[in-house]
Amino acid sequence: MSKVIKIGTRGSKLALFQAYYVEKLLNICGLLTEIVIIDTKGDQILDVSIAKIGSKGVFTEELEDKLSSGEIDIAVHSAKDMQSVLPEGFELIAFTEREVVNDIILSHRKDINIADANKPLTLGTSSTRRVAMLKHYYPHVKTVDVRGNLQTRVAKMEAGLCDGLLLAYAGAHRMGFDEMIADRLDIGKFTPAVGQGSIAVECATSLDPMIKGTIRNAVNHPETAYRLLAERAYLRELEGGCSIPVFGLATVSGASLSLEGGIVSLDGQQIIRKQVSGPRHQAEQLGVQLAEAVLTAGGDHILKEIKSQLNK
Repeated sequence: MSKVIKIGTRGSKLALFQAYYVEKLLNICGLLTEIVIIDTKGDQILDVSIAKIGSKGVFTEELEDKLSSGEIDIAVHSAKDMQSVLPEGFELIAFTEREVVNDIILSHRKDINIADANKPLTLGTSSTRRVAMLKHYYPHVKTVDVRGNLQTRVAKMEAGLCDGLLLAYAGAHRMGFDEMIADRLDIGKFTPAVGQGSIAVECATSLDPMIKGTIRNAVNHPETAYRLLAERAYLRELEGGCSIPVFGLATVSGASLSLEGGIVSLDGQQIIRKQVSGPRHQAEQLGVQLAEAVLTAGGDHILKEIKSQLNK
């Protein structure tokens, strides 16, 4: 194929890493590529939490405008940043092989012990899920809202704003901060956000089917795709955006898929966890099944309360 595939991305160091990673996979398959950097609302507004801005399209809207106009062919995102329902005219066509999914504490201090209630600890995070889980499992830990790219957050931490940063392993690892990982949190407690650890490729539904298929063949990791189809179906059924403290993690073993997920109240007082399993080709049905189990177990009340609090 002689066409140059134009890859749209945000301009942060992490976003560019992800775009170059996808570019490399395309180049290996003989495709010509070009990186196009686009500024988004989420990059511009750094003094307000994501929950306050509104979770729909905060990091994707401008990229989708460029997809619509044909200025770019694909957009590259962290899968966890993608809203559960894409606007009409867009689709996700590939998910890269998943990185380690855990949340971690990144710190310049090596003596951090999240379980030690006798030692004051302040962690920086912009995630409502992580804040709510801390309130549930480690209520002695204080939190402070920290936004911006990873380098900006680390600078704020080192300036004394907090003792450590609570974030995804994947981002810290991709940016080469492995030596600062003070703790890798147990996924049994800190079950990650839907899609955490994978990179998603989005395109306009109008993109040439042959180009779509070529990109999918070059980038998509089938096992990861099954896992994310299940997780995203779960999130979609709950109508949860990235400001709702919902969590979900699918695992694949052979032809079987297991999906665990739930929801936690903003104050951390209530948490609901459920698990379903079945054939991996029924990934999306399993996601819907899990959502129904969580909602029936009281998740509907928690969700209603969360939405009323976030809309205040």
